[in-house]
Amino acid sequence: MSSEDSLDARLGRYESTAVGGEPVRAFIPPPLPPVPPLRLDSLFGLLEEANRALGQLDGVTSILPETPCFLDMYGRKEALLSSQIEGTQSSLSDLLLYENDEVPGVPLDDVQEVSSYVAAMAFGLERLRDGLPLSSRLIRDIHGVLLSGGHGSGMQPGEFRRSQNWVGGTRPGNAAYVPPPPNLVGDLMSDLERFIHAEPPRLPLLIRAALVHVQFESIHPFLDGNGRLGRLLITFLLCAEGALREPVLYLSLYLKRHRAEYYDHLQAIRDRGDWESWLAFFFDGVRETADQAAQAARDIIALFERDRARIEQLGRPAGSALRVHQYLQSKPLVTVPAAVAVLGLSAPTVRKSINHLADLGIVEEPMNRQRDRVYVYREYIALLSQGTEPL
Repeated sequence: MSSEDSLDARLGRYESTAVGGEPVRAFIPPPLPPVPPLRLDSLFGLLEEANRALGQLDGVTSILPETPCFLDMYGRKEALLSSQIEGTQSSLSDLLLYENDEVPGVPLDDVQEVSSYVAAMAFGLERLRDGLPLSSRLIRDIHGVLLSGGHGSGMQPGEFRRSQNWVGGTRPGNAAYVPPPPNLVGDLMSDLERFIHAEPPRLPLLIRAALVHVQFESIHPFLDGNGRLGRLLITFLLCAEGALREPVLYLSLYLKRHRAEYYDHLQAIRDRGDWESWLAFFFDGVRETADQAAQAARDIIALFERDRARIEQLGRPAGSALRVHQYLQSKPLVTVPAAVAVLGLSAPTVRKSINHLADLGIVEEPMNRQRDRVYVYREYIALLSQGTEPL
């Protein structure tokens, strides 16, 4: 087979269709895996580095003293980053305020969208742990949760689209990308599901995750939420197949920092069948993201241990203050009534404990309120917020 034939075999096809009376060419990707097979000789070193970083991250998170707390908060960071790529302006503090029934500092739709992402992530992982396969049905169910609040709540949550969508531009005619016509979405997603569950797997897991992500983005099966769900699929695949015991690898920060390059790779696959350059980019992202997540976990462990040691020096008040400190690890933005309800301590005891933590510089009260004052575990939020500055 000539190099030209090889290139042609990897390319999808275009189908002419009309949207609102305007003719457009919709792209239809070929089924996975790419044909001819991927040229992996030059990529094995990058793949090995990515797998090493992934294994080290899995090891670090397994020794976290409060793993559920870290996972909950790190998942919120991912929700924030992934939603920022789609245009929301929420901060981590905005999300925590919203979850504590306080008023965030951004439009409510923005923070509801991030909160729905958190819920969709938790829903998907719970279903996978219950033994459900990562199927079109489950993907639609996750999408229903993802679009349950915020800007996309009126965009057919949980349903494959029944109309033509597009990416970029003001209309399909000037769009950067026009996905397949809606009548083909069901069959294309069925093909993708067969690739995910092919037995035996013909490619390493990270390669399959990279291919699945791009294929999903090319199909763009929903009217809204495709980018967020496509990024979640990477983590879901790694957890479903046992590469990660906990959901701690999220690529949104890497993709946020390299948005233009990311979109260029997607288009290069559609235009030239260049999967290999995308895989190199993806492996580098996995390595960088896993290393950053492992370092974040180590930094958070050190912060908790350092603050715990300082609290233990308080003497008799230390017991109650340590319980409040423990609570702050899962809720770094808290009010006295909320802590009382969870910890079973009296309001005066909680208030005194928070005052002790404030004297130690562990918590701050950034908001001037007469009732239900909000206290913030500032250094913890600062560690989690690294990289979440609005685009």
